[in-house]
Amino acid sequence: MKKILIIIMIVLILLVIIAGELINTGMIWFVYPSNRRFPVRGIDISHHQGEIDWNKVKAGNFKFIFIKATEGHDFVDEDFIDNWNNSKKIGLIRGAYHFYSLRIPGKDQAENFIRIVPKEKYTLPPVIDLEFGGNSKKRPTRKDFKKELLTYISGVKSHYNKNPILYMTYDFFSMYIKNDEDLLKYDIWIRNIYFKPGKIANKDWLFWQYNCKGHVNGINGFVDLNVFAYGEEQFNKLFKQ
Repeated sequence: MKKILIIIMIVLILLVIIAGELINTGMIWFVYPSNRRFPVRGIDISHHQGEIDWNKVKAGNFKFIFIKATEGHDFVDEDFIDNWNNSKKIGLIRGAYHFYSLRIPGKDQAENFIRIVPKEKYTLPPVIDLEFGGNSKKRPTRKDFKKELLTYISGVKSHYNKNPILYMTYDFFSMYIKNDEDLLKYDIWIRNIYFKPGKIANKDWLFWQYNCKGHVNGINGFVDLNVFAYGEEQFNKLFKQ
């Protein structure tokens, strides 16, 4: 009996190790959104994805792509222009995002984004990437953060004539966005790699990033995978507004 228990424990440990490795390599994942429920799918990329074979990506049946453009007041993603132009050639609906720095004035960050991202028809609203990972260790007060973020939003909204989308993690939301009616009026792109998110402060999310280790033909390494909350008709209205 004791030997059997030992064997069972060894088998269970091996299964846990194997499962962990499969998750680590993205071969299996925590959540798989239904294609029927979420038919509008897309990816988000930056220079970290390196050189991309766009003809292979085209075969992936993606509808949209968000591309990193800028960060802070002076950083420009080295592959943004190529990614922006090449993704258009294969018919993807494009949007650009800015990684928002907690230590830089909102006005300076908006000017950086506006200087780099073209103002074009039939593109998705600009996205503000709000997260702590890779950000400054400085944590402004909620009041100061809101003041600078609204300054950024005002500049970008005025230039592109579109309300920006707020990409956020739950910890960032809890610290800076929760219970703030002025910020919650903007659409949300939520990151949740473990399960389908519910409402965010009684508000429906617009995009959901469900996988940070996805695999896409034509792209080496991991890719973030996303879905749109609604169907084709609503999506078409979003990028044609």
